[in-house]
Amino acid sequence: MAQPRRICQIIKLKPDRADEYKLVHSAVWPSVLDALARHHIKDYSINHYPPLQLLIATFKYTGDDYEKDMEAIGKDEETRKWWRLTDEMQKSFNEGATGSEGAVPWWTNVEEVFRFEGDSTT
Repeated sequence: MAQPRRICQIIKLKPDRADEYKLVHSAVWPSVLDALARHHIKDYSINHYPPLQLLIATFKYTGDDYEKDMEAIGKDEETRKWWRLTDEMQKSFNEGATGSEGAVPWWTNVEEVFRFEGDSTT
């Protein structure tokens, strides 16, 4: 198995949909969570930064073929329904993006510039 890969992504949250977005994410559909788990997604979180209406998602990918697993998640019908619900609450940074099911990525990948793992002792 490959070394876990950490992913960070961002997207804008429509200000008038923030409460609704948080509400639906308080009870994510079990089938959507199962699809993530089946395709090696672990430790997934989404954070909200209200001053910029920014959503920041982070997760670990623990599989061996990221593109194949992302494609499989995208074919999961319950996940596609979830995306249609939540995409309406978001606005992509990517020119030409039309939604999670489109050809242009909906969420924007963010470059990691620093990581610290473990304890610091002096």
